[in-house]
Amino acid sequence: MLFSLSILFGSFVGFALGLIGGGGSLLAVPLLVYGLAIAPREAFGLSLAVVGLTALIGVVPRIRTGQVEVGTGVLFSVAGMLGAPLGTWASGMIPETVILTLFSVLMLIVAWRMWTKSKAQNLETARKTCGADARGLTCQRMPDGKLRLTSRCAMLLAVVGLSTGFLSGMFGVGGGFVIVPALVLFTAMPIKKAVATSLLVIVLVSVSGVASHFAAGREISLEVTGLFVSGGVIGMSLGGLVSKRLSAPILQKVFATGIVAVAIFIVSKTIV
Repeated sequence: MLFSLSILFGSFVGFALGLIGGGGSLLAVPLLVYGLAIAPREAFGLSLAVVGLTALIGVVPRIRTGQVEVGTGVLFSVAGMLGAPLGTWASGMIPETVILTLFSVLMLIVAWRMWTKSKAQNLETARKTCGADARGLTCQRMPDGKLRLTSRCAMLLAVVGLSTGFLSGMFGVGGGFVIVPALVLFTAMPIKKAVATSLLVIVLVSVSGVASHFAAGREISLEVTGLFVSGGVIGMSLGGLVSKRLSAPILQKVFATGIVAVAIFIVSKTIV
């Protein structure tokens, strides 16, 4: 039963990563806790390991085909790797019910932002209007589409990356649900390129998160990790094929809908 369920659940995680570049951990944690009866603290670390390895397998071919904006992804990741240990430390200081409640609120906010953006504008409009925040920290693109990495833009990516790493360490998530919207909204990156780039960020941030998990004295089941990753490879391939048939606005809506569904599920379990 453990064998079949782990592969099945892993395929769900991989499908989410292949389709929208994130959300894998949002599925992995509840599946591990409620489907395989694994303790939440262990599930957080196991989720990071599974999603990180699955993302690694998925990002390699995307780098080769030029779908990944490596420079932006690495800058984002460096800050994220610094934030992960802080998140791991914080998670041990806060009650699980509080963490899960805050996590659900964050997911709903991200889902709302992605949904409104998909309705209000297409990607071409997003490139022209989403490059700056209210404080003037801008990330603009040159005519050839490359990111103009100013000091302000680098600072913005570092702050968002640090926050993503913190969330990864605290909640055991790869951070794709934050990375994809951040890349789209703050760097005017097309959604499909953001999906591919997020996989690179997830890999690097997950390495830091898993290391922090071990440093905190928590264990990770190698057997379950291996089975989940095996299923994840299958699911990611299917997700990648489906994503090619969907437009960018639809992917954004799928992303938002999935986040809302998981948030509602977590809240219902926390309240009960």
